[in-house]
Amino acid sequence: MVELIEEFEAPEAFPAEGERLSLGVAARLSRYLQVLTQARKMGRETISSQELSEYTHINPTQIRRDLSGFGKFGKRGVGYNVESLVSEIRKILRTSGQHNIALFGAGNLGQAIASSAIFADHGFQVVAVFDVDPAVVGEQIGDLRVRELDDLQAVVSEEEIVVGVLAVPAGAAQEVADRLVKAGVKIIFNYSEQLLQVPPEVTVHTSSPAVDLLYALYFYLA
Repeated sequence: MVELIEEFEAPEAFPAEGERLSLGVAARLSRYLQVLTQARKMGRETISSQELSEYTHINPTQIRRDLSGFGKFGKRGVGYNVESLVSEIRKILRTSGQHNIALFGAGNLGQAIASSAIFADHGFQVVAVFDVDPAVVGEQIGDLRVRELDDLQAVVSEEEIVVGVLAVPAGAAQEVADRLVKAGVKIIFNYSEQLLQVPPEVTVHTSSPAVDLLYALYFYLA
């Protein structure tokens, strides 16, 4: 690791090694990682806390506190090394290495997700695509062949699937979620509008452009 970018105020209390991050810290680190990943793709070698602030709208002092709570990541007058900071934040968030995803739904949205680099940029790889439409099963999406839903249990085990991504109609989402839970998958990313019922140990994240727009509009009008 390199030295500190600037002088820091006393950091907040951060978890000891092995303990879980607070939701606030984890959310902010994830936002930093998103910006850093994009900066790396643009060929940037360094980035300052002020630049991170401009892209994330998080106070630079808060950014420095967050990062100093875990170690020394920057160099005074130069900035944070983008490649090193990506690696360190991924370690903190426990996302180092590759994590395999199963995608459900081979329609327009599913194809867009499968062909996007957004997951791969953060160490997630779509390794299996499923659909219930006989006309679609067996087709190729990139390097992947669309599989039948009945193959789910075996594929989750063979490919060590950790995340299920649902790009299916709302009416089909609960059945797919039930099958994922039965197969042992603990994280579900839901692009449908269906409210999913899952056991407490399973995490569901629902992505809705309409909700995101309403959230943004609220702060614009407030």
